[in-house]
Amino acid sequence: MTQTVTVTGMVLSSAPIGEFDRRIVLLTKEKGKISAFAKGARRPTSHLLGIVNPFSFGEFTLYEGRSSYNLMQGKITNYFTELREDVEAAYYGFYFMEFAGYYAKEYTDETESLKLLYQSLRALLNPHLSNRLIRYIFELKLITVHGEGPQVFSCLGCQKQEGTFAFCARRGGILCENCRKGEPDAIPLDNSTLYTLQYIVASPVEKLYTFVVSDEVLKRLGKILKRYRDVYVDQKFKSLEMLELVADMKD
Repeated sequence: MTQTVTVTGMVLSSAPIGEFDRRIVLLTKEKGKISAFAKGARRPTSHLLGIVNPFSFGEFTLYEGRSSYNLMQGKITNYFTELREDVEAAYYGFYFMEFAGYYAKEYTDETESLKLLYQSLRALLNPHLSNRLIRYIFELKLITVHGEGPQVFSCLGCQKQEGTFAFCARRGGILCENCRKGEPDAIPLDNSTLYTLQYIVASPVEKLYTFVVSDEVLKRLGKILKRYRDVYVDQKFKSLEMLELVADMKD
């Protein structure tokens, strides 16, 4: 008897295998990050041809073998085709998928990660939101979802909750003026930047992409997230390198 399973997820990547097949990586709610072989998906007449591309979101029916999955069919509800029409937005999207894939594991509940990825890709299609802001929100929230987010509600040293703070990536959060002594690299925080950090960390995914910030806050967020990634994320992302190159050319 054929053992099949249906999962809800998104294609993170797709690579050719042999002459006609593809190997895809899926981020799924039910089984975390898994790989599956799509046999014959590169044939022009294959019914799998349109469902194995990155960004494809929907339901995927898989044959669960002893050591691998095989893609049988899929029902795609969103291809995110609009992203392919905007080079910069597409690179942001590829980076989001690679970053999500870095944290996701097999057989873990990735419901929140998948929801965040989906909503972040949708946000990239919103002309009223800065792509850089979307990126910083995505990075911080994904890190938080996976239990490695910074402490941004009280001083790491004395637990003080009011006053003037600075962000220390090495310590993993905010420090008051007194406790930040000895941390020359700590980034001073204005109230707007601190509130933005707190809002991103605490808010549900559905409410993340509902605000804008000033250029100064955006710049400070970028500095904070870069330092935090340097400390806690031990991987270089090719898509991020390409994204920054494209963004610099645009600027």
